[in-house]
Amino acid sequence: MLGACAVWPLVTSAVHGGRPEGVLLAVLALAAGFAAGRITGVLLPVAAPCAGALAGLVLTVTVRLGPGPEITPQLGHAGATAGVLTLSAGAACCAAWATSVPAQRVALWLLAAGVTAAAALLDSTTGAVTCCAVLVCSLAAGRLHHRGPALAASAVAAVLVTGLIWAVAGNALPGGLAAPLTDRLTPHRVDLWRDALGMVRRQSALGVGPGRFGELSTTAAQPTLSDGKPHSALLQTAAEQGVVGLLLLSAVFCWVLFALWRSQRPTPVVLTAGATLTALAAIAAIGNALSFTTVSVGAGLLAGLATARPLAEGPAAHGAPSACGRDLQRGDRPAG
Repeated sequence: MLGACAVWPLVTSAVHGGRPEGVLLAVLALAAGFAAGRITGVLLPVAAPCAGALAGLVLTVTVRLGPGPEITPQLGHAGATAGVLTLSAGAACCAAWATSVPAQRVALWLLAAGVTAAAALLDSTTGAVTCCAVLVCSLAAGRLHHRGPALAASAVAAVLVTGLIWAVAGNALPGGLAAPLTDRLTPHRVDLWRDALGMVRRQSALGVGPGRFGELSTTAAQPTLSDGKPHSALLQTAAEQGVVGLLLLSAVFCWVLFALWRSQRPTPVVLTAGATLTALAAIAAIGNALSFTTVSVGAGLLAGLATARPLAEGPAAHGAPSACGRDLQRGDRPAG
């Protein structure tokens, strides 16, 4: 699936021109992070997510996550900061559920709370909200025994966010709801979304070509501080790669949820990762988070940690039920 996500931008750029390097780099970063997560999740199931959470927190506090001074805070590094902090909080919660030592679990919960506080201190409103949502979902995950309904709820939440973004771009919301949302999102961002939706309507099959939004958007061409992006992963993919590119992006997210459902990791770890990645999807839908390699690597790393499986399993004792049989006896789904 990631291979298809890499090939399709090459096809669209061959037809309409463009620069597919950014998409290829994002796919490579996601694949590399996922592979690293699968490996370290087996070898260091607690230390690896803990280290990832600390690395994300330190990176956000000490390094300005922005591509350059030409990007405004509202449309530049703010989405990346919220994305990295959300992934850090999710990784800390996953590590807390992965350990069986009470003292370590308390320390990791405090780390997750510290990441949330850091988001508030850095004036990242989106990051603070998503970190709190991840913490609440993670605490609730400890009381759930069936992961299917919770992961289905994550998929529904992603669909609702997608529909809302599309409705705002298409000016389909009633005035009483559209005006506050436009003020919160900023009129400049909404104008970028509408330009992207116009490109989708004109070139729905192949899009206008990777990296060409800034050349064709009238809003991005205005004499304002802009980076030539619509600041929505959904609308950017649909505008530059067409409906096929958008379907591939959606398929990757659905595949991650399916892989989490089949994962052999404990259910609280799986549901925490699912909630974190859903929150990141919401951030990417209204911002430019996925344009930053750090966010793509972090998303792949968390998905890999939550889907890691043992390299080998010892033979079951004679007469003892298999792992699949135990799951079926509990009414759960079979192990992946």
